[in-house]
Amino acid sequence: MDATTTSTTAAPATVGDAAVAAEQLLVEARAGSWACRALDIFVSAILLILLAPLLALLAVAIRLDSRGPALFRQVRYGRRQVPFTVNKFRTMWTDAGHEQHRRFVQRLIAGEDPGEDEGTPGFRKIKRDPRVTRVGHYLRKSSLDELPQLWNVLKGEMSLVGPRPPIHYEVEHYPAHWFGRFAVKPGITGLWQISGRSELTLEEMIELDLEYARTRSFWLNLKILVRTIPAVLFARGAA
Repeated sequence: MDATTTSTTAAPATVGDAAVAAEQLLVEARAGSWACRALDIFVSAILLILLAPLLALLAVAIRLDSRGPALFRQVRYGRRQVPFTVNKFRTMWTDAGHEQHRRFVQRLIAGEDPGEDEGTPGFRKIKRDPRVTRVGHYLRKSSLDELPQLWNVLKGEMSLVGPRPPIHYEVEHYPAHWFGRFAVKPGITGLWQISGRSELTLEEMIELDLEYARTRSFWLNLKILVRTIPAVLFARGAA
């Protein structure tokens, strides 16, 4: 979804085995949590400083290409389903609706094949999306639209590494075992981003998120960050 308004819908409650699955994964190694947070603070602060000229240039390009703000802000759900406002560079027209994306995501979660003409086998990717601007296509292909989330990382709402933060209408249709994704903070990159990105199926992406939640550590985060660089530079698996 990419729209100019934010949603304040409360996160759906988890019950029964969904809550148990999430709570079981919340016992991740506490000893490594401080190291992961230190890595987040150090890297995000350095990148925000070094990339400031690029961030300003991209903001200008977005404003020149289409009417509206350079930044897009939207309520997503993080660790323990706590809502927060995610920051991204705007990649869509300001009057873009979200119903097409809502239906597309709900069909994917239900296990339906969207078809080659409509979207990729992976999550939240609609082919030839008319809502995306010219600059937006480039930003998405290069993943540069995610850079403002470094501020979310510095604030502690996100991590550099973790599952992508979902929208409320995705979570409303989650199967019980998917709630384990909320055991850790959402991230800018993660296991599935370095393992094929949109070439993976939705279930494969979720399984990689759950694997990360079970095995999260400082060294795993560092490994994923290092492998993210060539994945982004060469657009491996990008839709």
